[in-house]
Amino acid sequence: MPSAWPRCGWTVVGHRIRPRRRHGRVEVWRAVISQDQFDSLDKHTQWGIDFLERYAKFVKERIEIEQNYAKQLRNLVKKYCPKRSSKDEEPRFTSCIAFFNILNELNDYAGQREVVAEEMAHRVYGELMRYAHDLKTERKMHLQEGRKAQQYLDMCWKQMDNSKKKFERECREAEKAQQSYERLDNDTNATKADVEKAKQQLNLRTHMADENKNEYAAQLQNFNGEQHKHFYVVIPQIYKQLQEMDERRTVKLSECYRGFADSERKVIPIISKCLEGMILAAKSVDERRDSQMVVDSFKSGFEPPGDFPFEDYSQHIYRTISDGTISASKQEGGKMDAKTTVGKAKGKLWLFGKKPKGPALEDFSHLPPEQRRKKLQQRIDELNRELQKESDQKEALNKMKDVYEKNPQMGDPGSLQPKLAETMNNIDRLRMEIHKNEAWLSEVEGKTGGRGDRRHSSDINHLVTQGRESPEGSYTDDANQEVRGPPQQHGHHSEFDDEFEDDDPLPAIGHCKAIYPFDGHNEGTLAMKEGEVLYIIEEDKGDGWTRARRQNGEEGYVPTTYIDVTLEKNSKGS
Repeated sequence: MPSAWPRCGWTVVGHRIRPRRRHGRVEVWRAVISQDQFDSLDKHTQWGIDFLERYAKFVKERIEIEQNYAKQLRNLVKKYCPKRSSKDEEPRFTSCIAFFNILNELNDYAGQREVVAEEMAHRVYGELMRYAHDLKTERKMHLQEGRKAQQYLDMCWKQMDNSKKKFERECREAEKAQQSYERLDNDTNATKADVEKAKQQLNLRTHMADENKNEYAAQLQNFNGEQHKHFYVVIPQIYKQLQEMDERRTVKLSECYRGFADSERKVIPIISKCLEGMILAAKSVDERRDSQMVVDSFKSGFEPPGDFPFEDYSQHIYRTISDGTISASKQEGGKMDAKTTVGKAKGKLWLFGKKPKGPALEDFSHLPPEQRRKKLQQRIDELNRELQKESDQKEALNKMKDVYEKNPQMGDPGSLQPKLAETMNNIDRLRMEIHKNEAWLSEVEGKTGGRGDRRHSSDINHLVTQGRESPEGSYTDDANQEVRGPPQQHGHHSEFDDEFEDDDPLPAIGHCKAIYPFDGHNEGTLAMKEGEVLYIIEEDKGDGWTRARRQNGEEGYVPTTYIDVTLEKNSKGS
């Protein structure tokens, strides 16, 4: 067996594997070309494919981690994002806007994690699985070729060994025939026929030995040629193909390692932009702007309550007959003052108290003036936008109708008439709504502008205005919680009201007619029907409520915008 094979990187050294060095470096693979080393290479190539599939499994699990991470991030963003069902719920404070911008950036960040997962799945995992399948097919083919070559060499060896054994057996038979012939030839007692027969047997065995010798020589020559071809051509070629296959596997792993990192590196610039967006969102928080929004949101337009006047109850002690006229006037003034100041001044702290809940009114009269003005302005703007849309739709329908009239084959102009009628009705409705809300807005702006002069006309009127400025309750920006009821005449003020209880009702200063019906569910309000006539005992002081009384003596507050007021200076109470 030769010690080394040309054109092959594998060297025969007994039954071991050792590197053959040329110029101080390992050239290529070396191995003993034998069946046991072929099995070693079989195991090594199988290990290489197993390692490839193991890395593919690692990539797959990393992809699942990225996908789950992205999914959890998106769920987190969805959980904390506001559900904006209306424009009023949109974030206005800079801190809220910054947080929602951060959520948007985090959502984009989650999208980049999904991009990483997709890139790994397409570029690394999918490529690895396809290559592993091809590698298994190629390895199986090379190993089958090696086994076939080994089987063919074993078959040639068996043929040569059989011819050798047969030649050896014939040689022994010929040798026995030679010995038998010589014994009979030297034996004097043997007949000539026996000698001749032994000679013929010797010639036959010798001839058969020569034929087997030639056959053995031919088989030996054939086996040596096949063995040389096997060890110098076939097996080195198979081993070279296996070596190249294993090297390609190593190169493919290197490419996948690089692709694994590149999938992450490609999204780093976008991820950096997401993080920069989060930093910019954090820098955009403006505490002064947020504070100003709070002021604008909860600004009521009311003036702070004035000072309480001194109420002199000692005038009843020092009253004499001589000052009857003066005392009477004082007493009358005292009664009026008790009714107006004590009873009314109790309601001055409504801004900081709790207000009964109730349904929101259409004209927002349940809100403070400033908040009511804002709400009305917002509604007018929305109605104007809707009106513009309806006007555009009307114009488009008219143009389409003109086209249909000029070209009847394109459509029936009459089919557009119902839609035009509906649009016209919508436009009329919107215009009426706008006109009504503008009237309410003008009323609020007029009362807000003239309230200051009226408040400072006199101390008593100032106090009455402050006590009567709003019904009991506080206010918030929520329309559903800002229904203000008129001030309560009982309850906490019963102590003082009982002390100044007067049988005479307050004088009527005018009368009013109900334009709209009012249910009067809140405490202190007065229910009325459309067209009902009531007495006015206190006019509206700027808070949207007027105190009225029925003919049966029942009193309460009604919305000013629901009635038509007529003031009569000389009117008397019922």
